[in-house]
Amino acid sequence: MEPIEQSGKPVVSKRIDGFFITVYAIFGFIGRFFRETLRRPFETREFLRQCFYIGNKSLPLITLTGFITGLVFTKQSRPSLAEFGATSWLPSLISIAIVRALAPLVTALICAGRVGSGIGAELASMKVTEQIDAMEVSAVHPFRYLVVTRVLACVVCLPLLMCYNGLIALVGAFVDVHLNEQTSMDTFIQNAFTNISFLDLAASLLKALVYGFTIGIVSCYQGFHAARGTEGVGKSANVSVVASMFLIFIEEVIIVQLVNTIR
Repeated sequence: MEPIEQSGKPVVSKRIDGFFITVYAIFGFIGRFFRETLRRPFETREFLRQCFYIGNKSLPLITLTGFITGLVFTKQSRPSLAEFGATSWLPSLISIAIVRALAPLVTALICAGRVGSGIGAELASMKVTEQIDAMEVSAVHPFRYLVVTRVLACVVCLPLLMCYNGLIALVGAFVDVHLNEQTSMDTFIQNAFTNISFLDLAASLLKALVYGFTIGIVSCYQGFHAARGTEGVGKSANVSVVASMFLIFIEEVIIVQLVNTIR
């Protein structure tokens, strides 16, 4: 994320001071989000519009990616299991990989690229054209209308998209297993969910919620702090994607470590 410019003599150095000022601004932005979320009125119509944009508009890409993920992962896993004569373990192996890791991570990366860049560019263009300032004059609270609704929409829609992505990935895996081992649907489902625990489902849901919040808050922050005209719009969209993906991978490592500790 781009450091916020500071004036006067730096305390340590300009770059280090800018880093800590930016961190302070980010946490202040997050704190403001939680404060504004609890205040009324809530922008229900804008929230639903963002849910439609984030959820429904992402379905074609999520469907294609999920199906290919399940199909390809199954094809890649078969030779290794075939060496030990354990191809019957394919449904269980694939379902564990999809539920625990692939579904939340793939969904988050797709949404970071599609939704994150869109939110960052949209808010940045509104910022540089002074539309956000005009909203304050027209008695519309810009932070609540633009930021709260988008972040909450990401938090709500990403778990739903994750579940859909996981389901489609399992369909892709079943197609490959059925074509090669002639496994029936009932047998595949029974074997796939034998080793899936409640902790696996809860951990994936937690990941999706955290990833959704990360994508929403990072994109909104970048858009709300855009500068330098059209150059700032492009930079906000780009940084929204890169920063969101970077944080998602860090959060993935942390959550996996926590879950493995509990497990």
